[in-house]
Amino acid sequence: MSLKTFHIVFMVLASALTALFGLWALREYNRSSEGGGYLAMVIGAGLCFVLLLVYGKWFLHKIKDNKLT
Repeated sequence: MSLKTFHIVFMVLASALTALFGLWALREYNRSSEGGGYLAMVIGAGLCFVLLLVYGKWFLHKIKDNKLT
């Protein structure tokens, strides 16, 4: 497995786990009466998920343009 392939697989898994964590935190926030910490986790996971998607798009664009060896 090349380093590029490993990086793509790692980014997909990281994005999926971040999304699942955010969904879990959202469910816990809806269940609890004092969910300030869970709300912070939802916001943080959402931000990380968006940043991972932006980085993944940038990385795939670099690979497509063959600027990354």
